[in-house]
Amino acid sequence: MELLIELPVATADGIFLAHYSDQGLAELDWPAAKNARVSSGNRKTSVQILRWHKLTTESLKKALAGHEAKELPPLDWSGKTEFQISVWRAMLKIPTGKTKSYGEIAAAIGRPMAVRAVGGACGANPIPVLVPCHRILAANKKIGGFSGGLQRKRDLLAREGIKI
Repeated sequence: MELLIELPVATADGIFLAHYSDQGLAELDWPAAKNARVSSGNRKTSVQILRWHKLTTESLKKALAGHEAKELPPLDWSGKTEFQISVWRAMLKIPTGKTKSYGEIAAAIGRPMAVRAVGGACGANPIPVLVPCHRILAANKKIGGFSGGLQRKRDLLAREGIKI
C-alpha cells in the first residue's frame, strides 16, 4: 500500500486527517494539532481520491452526529492480518445505537477463544469512528480502552443513544 495523499476532514469535533492509497481510505487520524500534508498522485487517481474523500467527509460527519453512515469509500486494509480484517468487518455490521462485547465479536468471526486478540484488533483499527470500534464493550457492558480516549468513546456512544 502506497499512501498517495492525506486530506483534512473538518468536523464539529475537530480536524481529522484521512490517508488514502490507490486502493481507498487507509487511515483516519483523530484531530490533532498538526497540519495536513498533501502529496499528489496522477490526475486520474486524484479525481478518484477526491470522490472517496467526499464520501469519507459525509460519512464521518453523520457518524459523529450519531447517525448511520450510508456509504463508505473503499477501505484499504493492505498489510493488515486476516484476523484484524475479520474483526473490523464484524464491527462494520454493528448498527448505530447497538453495542457488542469483545466475546461476541470473537464468536461472530468463529474464534470464540480469541477475546483478547479481538481487543488488540480493535486497538489497531486504523479507521476509527467509520469502523466503529467505539461500539465494542467489555463483557460486563463496561467501557474499555479506546484509541481516541475514553471520553471520546463515551461521547460517541451517547450520541448514538447508548447509555453506559
